[in-house]
Formats: sequence, structure tokens, C-alpha cells
Amino acid sequence: MTLSPAQLLRGLAVVVFIAVWAFLAHSGSAGEGSGDLSVLLGVAPIVAALGLLLWRSSHLVLTGTGILAMLGGLAWYWPTLRENIALLFFIQHLGTNLALGALFGRSLIGDGEALITQLARAVHESNLSERKRRYTRRATVAWTLFFLINALISAVLWLFAPLAVWSTFANLLSAPLLAAMFIGEHIWRLYALPPEERPSITMVARAFRMRSQQKAKQAGLDPQNPPANPS
Repeated sequence: MTLSPAQLLRGLAVVVFIAVWAFLAHSGSAGEGSGDLSVLLGVAPIVAALGLLLWRSSHLVLTGTGILAMLGGLAWYWPTLRENIALLFFIQHLGTNLALGALFGRSLIGDGEALITQLARAVHESNLSERKRRYTRRATVAWTLFFLINALISAVLWLFAPLAVWSTFANLLSAPLLAAMFIGEHIWRLYALPPEERPSITMVARAFRMRSQQKAKQAGLDPQNPPANPS
């Protein structure tokens, strides 16, 4: 697949953004740089996740109250957060990996399909071979273990290693480890599946977007047809 100049520039921009974020997070954890900027970087993913949950509510009063409470809490605890920047980044790293591990892992429980199997079914329009189903389920297990092991290593290093060692793993190595996992899973796919059953990255991204839109519609969150406010 040939990438257009615009796609290459977007990809480069993402890489630069991740690198800058990692460097600033590492500096903040070490007590260097701007304390306010470090706190902002640390709370941004948490605020975004909580804000998304509140936004998904169809109750405007609950949404508004929750957002005001969240902003008020941030303002109130901002000085405390400035004194505990490393702990803030630890919670962010641990929580992100546990959440992603739960996202992949919960799809393995019960009789439902594994998360990657669901994405593959969307790509191939429900036509999956038994080999593809086995592979996608095992890939879901692999990603689940990847995120949970990351969380475990982060917790162990935080408790028993120097702060600089934990920060190097959590802030500087997270993106390279994730890239290595993607590459390893891609190599595994080359050996496990025939060419016609290997979706491109674009197809996978499209399938994930379609699945997210379907979930939103099922929850009454279709942006083209927003839910009525019961209040």
C-alpha cells in the first residue's frame, strides 16, 4: 500500500507528538520542567476519559454537574497534584494499561467473540474461516497479556526500583514497546494467515471506526440522531 504525502505527514506528526509527550512526561516525573505543564499532561487522559463518559449520558443536568465537579476538583487539588507529579503519571500509565487489558480481556470471557475477531468479522463482512477465528482469538489473548504485563512491570518498578528506572520504562519505553508488539503481531500474521486473510491497517482502522459507530448507535449516541433528553 502506497501512502500519500498527507498520510506520511500525519504519521510523522503523530510520531513527533508522542516523542515530545514522552520526553515531557519523563522530565515531569523527575521533577524537572514546568510543574503546571506536567500536571496538565498527567491529568489530560484521565479528564478526557471521564469527560467522554459524562458526555455519553443523555441527562444534561448530570453531564453539566459532573463536568463542573471535575473542573472544580482539578482546581482544588491542583497544588497537591503539582507535588505528586510522578504519582500522577504512574496512575495514568497503570490505569491505561489496565483499562486496555480489560477491554481486550473481557471479550474473551463467556461465549462471545474476542475483540479482534469482531474487528476481523467487520473487515471480512462476517465471512471468517476457522483458521482466522483461531488466530484472532489468540491475538486478543496476546494483546490482553501485553497490557496486563505492562501494568504489572510498572507497579513492580514503582514500588521497588528507583524513580528514574520506572519513568524510563513507563514514559520512554511505552511507545517503542507498543510498536514492537504491533510489528511482532504483524510478523506472526504473515506466518499464520494466507494473503487473502490479512487485512491492511486501513481496513482494520475502518472496521474499528464502524464498530465504534455501531456501539454508539446501540447506546443511543448516534451523532446523526442524538438521544432525546428525558428531562
